[in-house]
Amino acid sequence: MKIIAHVLLKNEENFVWYSIMSVINYVDRIIIYDTGSDDKTINIIKKINDKKIILREIKSDKFYEDKLRQQMLDETTSDWFIVLDADEIWWDDSIKLVTDTIQKDGEKLESIVVPTINMVGDMFHAQEREAGRYNLAGRIGHYATRAINRKIIGLHGQGEHGVFMWADENETKIEDRDQKKIKYLDAPYIHTTHLKRSDKLEGEKAVYKRAKKLKYEIGIETSKDFFYPEVFFRERPEFVKSPWERMSTVYKLKSAVVTPLKKFRRRYLMKGVPHGY
Repeated sequence: MKIIAHVLLKNEENFVWYSIMSVINYVDRIIIYDTGSDDKTINIIKKINDKKIILREIKSDKFYEDKLRQQMLDETTSDWFIVLDADEIWWDDSIKLVTDTIQKDGEKLESIVVPTINMVGDMFHAQEREAGRYNLAGRIGHYATRAINRKIIGLHGQGEHGVFMWADENETKIEDRDQKKIKYLDAPYIHTTHLKRSDKLEGEKAVYKRAKKLKYEIGIETSKDFFYPEVFFRERPEFVKSPWERMSTVYKLKSAVVTPLKKFRRRYLMKGVPHGY
């Protein structure tokens, strides 16, 4: 089956190279919509110079995620598509398991859900499990629907960033359709949504809802034998920033104050509340 990756982004210079390169060998094409980056993002993408990549520069005063994702969907001729954000970096085994499952069972399945490992502070700390509140495939936590069958009748996107969802012709969310056709795979990826994704200060501020995602929080330190995605260790061009920058002293001080409050809120005030509230 043909598989295409969708990337919708703006000002993602710090991780976009790692994200694209982590999946490029496992998909047939990568469609990228850039919604007005003014940092190094576009130059980084162009320098990858791979025929699989289709880059479209979309100029808009406002970020319309539903319209843009629908436009990408209409442009897609594949059997399946993978949602790839520029802050998501896959392990080889994880993306291979997803694409192999599509090739094997793609005719019987409608979507694939995987776990995410959300880094916070720096690449050496992950957000605690209690922070995840997505309810997918019978699980609540850090999970995401990342592969979708293009043949779902009436498939369309709706809602703004943060509450965006895919639905069918009856407005039923795909995660609420036949549960037997939703496959959970233990195929995690690294999610850097809470880290700084552009070194250009104004570039970070210009991204819709980016300020809410850049969290001050002391996460759980990764173990000494934690194996990071292989793409982090591949030879990279000089214009690609290293992922190993540690959190600053100022960040640590701010996080030390707010982290206990966040943990209290998660455990006692937000318990059982789904993501989006």
